[in-house]
Amino acid sequence: MKAVHFGAGNIGRGFVGSLLHGAGIHIVFADVNEELIEQLKAADSYTVHEVGQESRDVVVTDFSAVNSATEGEKLIEEIASADIVTCAVGPSILKFVAPAIAAGIAARPQGSKPLVVMACENAINATDTLAEHIREHLSESQIEGKAVFANTAVDRIVPNQEPGQGLDVKVETYFEWAIESGPFGENRPEIPGVTWVEDLGPYIERKLFTVNTGHATSAYFGFAAGFEKLSDALEDADVHAKVEAVLGETKDLLVAKHGFSPEEQQAYVDKILARFANPHLPDTVTRVGRAPLRKISRHERFIGPAAEAAERGLSTSALLAAVGAALRFDVPSDPESVELQKDLKELGAEEFASKVTGLDAQHPLFAGVVGVVTEAQGR
Repeated sequence: MKAVHFGAGNIGRGFVGSLLHGAGIHIVFADVNEELIEQLKAADSYTVHEVGQESRDVVVTDFSAVNSATEGEKLIEEIASADIVTCAVGPSILKFVAPAIAAGIAARPQGSKPLVVMACENAINATDTLAEHIREHLSESQIEGKAVFANTAVDRIVPNQEPGQGLDVKVETYFEWAIESGPFGENRPEIPGVTWVEDLGPYIERKLFTVNTGHATSAYFGFAAGFEKLSDALEDADVHAKVEAVLGETKDLLVAKHGFSPEEQQAYVDKILARFANPHLPDTVTRVGRAPLRKISRHERFIGPAAEAAERGLSTSALLAAVGAALRFDVPSDPESVELQKDLKELGAEEFASKVTGLDAQHPLFAGVVGVVTEAQGR
């Protein structure tokens, strides 16, 4: 079997690539980073260092690479003959990889097995979004029988890597890759470690509103408290309590919305907090907190759960406090942080709240957001 994976960075190599390799699948890494692609072309293997309890090294072999910016025809040929296409490029980049995937689908030989397309992104139903972009280039009749689209939920912490590691990647030992089973019928691809679920929605939201919300919350409160390492921030009692409070509010929402038992969700929260505090992962608050504008947008990890909680009459004070901490994330090397600070200075509180969070003035969360924006502007 062969998989084409868009995004040859640390997540692509350290998570998706590692699992596909474990399934005995040849991986074609596709990326626009010329230096990285040339490194992969010249290498026979790289090592994924899993650190934490039961640490181990996984040597990944049987891969090739293609420059998706300069080797377009070769990329389409690889997709046309592949069994699986995955991507870990970021939700905003999906529209840019869609044309090549569409061309590869169109070029597939008649009678070949449908191409399995799965977006492995930190976003709800990212594969549906990718499929929509692909349908901008192909009609439904051109896709039918040639491609299968399945949403996934992915979870593995891959921190900034230490200099000099080359292609090797350090990751946590824990991972989760949940894939909806419905689109496959009886023809699921054999990928060890995958969790197959009939309804992915609750799993995606549980992960997004616990792992992603908690991770970013730890970063923003840790940054505000002057910490550099995420694990150090979570050792601070005040930061830890604030993160717990946020995850308490998302727990209440997930229990009410999806029927998770309070005990089950609390156990999940406790496991997540232990993962964030893993001292073997040298993650930083600036890496985890980067791109704050996206993270406080309408359907992301703060406003998304807070809006639903407010609509249900549940508490949102801790989530709003986390948004307030995000507004204080001032990192000149992060373009979104720079833009955020510029908007805070130039826009009124209500205009800022509407523009950045996507909420309208009638929403029950809006007044609370305006309050934390006003407080941040007056600091």
